[in-house]
Amino acid sequence: MDLNEQQIGIKVYNNNATPPPEHETLNPSSNPPQPKKHRALMAKGVQKTLSKTSLLGNFLPTGTLLTFEMVLPSIYKNGQCTHVHTLMIHFLLFVCALSCFFFHFTDSFHGPDGAVYYGFVTPRGLAVFKPAVAVPEDDRFKVGFTDFVHAVMSVMVFVAIAISDHRVTNCLFPGKDKDMEQVRESFPLMVGIVCSGLFLVFPTFRRGIGCMSA
Repeated sequence: MDLNEQQIGIKVYNNNATPPPEHETLNPSSNPPQPKKHRALMAKGVQKTLSKTSLLGNFLPTGTLLTFEMVLPSIYKNGQCTHVHTLMIHFLLFVCALSCFFFHFTDSFHGPDGAVYYGFVTPRGLAVFKPAVAVPEDDRFKVGFTDFVHAVMSVMVFVAIAISDHRVTNCLFPGKDKDMEQVRESFPLMVGIVCSGLFLVFPTFRRGIGCMSA
């Protein structure tokens, strides 16, 4: 009887002792890597976007890129791309592109009181926002071909930056991940090269709203 009880006790001990380590070692190793890999891929995507936008952002009016990067995360929540989210992204892109275009038709000058006055450049001269201000008569305050070149190039730069963000392409072009990956890699580089050359050929000396003088 003692031997049987010892054998039974040994068998029960061995069967109960071996399985738990197998289950405990398999579960922790199988689940955690998936969220870690997902976070690593998201971090790499953000780093690539920031590295591209940091260079192209120099061609944009100050605050346009910052506004885009601040508002976009509030629209693109948890990767949801409903019809409303898509419309909001379209509206954000339109407003930012419009600001990039029109801000290149602004200029400024220092008044007799030392204050800086801004206005829109027109074929007749500078239309100041504040009335009853004497505007100096200078041909540089008249709109020209260079202003249109810089305005169009600024819009192209913003479009390149927007397309390089996966949050925009995922909502506007769903199901085309491979094609958009190639566009994100090549289009910003092409736009940067073309715009850099055109900005050198057509320099600007405007000191408009958010625009740096060349």
